[in-house]
Amino acid sequence: MKARFIDKRTSIPYTLVGDYYLSWGDLPDDDSEVKSIGVWGQRRKQYLKNHRKGLYAKLLASGKLNNHLAEIDQQAQEMFSQLVYEMAENEGVTEKLKSLHQMEWVGRMNSIRERARKIVDSELIRTKVRAAVRRCTVALYLLISRA
Repeated sequence: MKARFIDKRTSIPYTLVGDYYLSWGDLPDDDSEVKSIGVWGQRRKQYLKNHRKGLYAKLLASGKLNNHLAEIDQQAQEMFSQLVYEMAENEGVTEKLKSLHQMEWVGRMNSIRERARKIVDSELIRTKVRAAVRRCTVALYLLISRA
């Protein structure tokens, strides 16, 4: 089976995805434009497959799934890093603590990372509305400042 072909009758390009040929009008010609997907993008993909099947099928059929996942992955990674940094700063988890009490530092950082993961997961990965991404910055700032 060919990975790609163009229907001579309709001039529509098709690409083999699994066992099916899907039309891909805006698929890049080479693999250099395909963005890599990290852990956050994979989590979003699993969420879409299991809970938002219609949206998943729409994104897959339109050829926009990879770009969507790459965008979510980038946003989630930035949000996660910023949250961890701000939470650690607010809770006094510093390099000094790391050098003096390593196990306490590890425990506190693990707690911070887990809380940040849950926030990112609920705000970006499992969200139904993209506007929630914009709202979460304000909500997270308020949450962090209260801690």
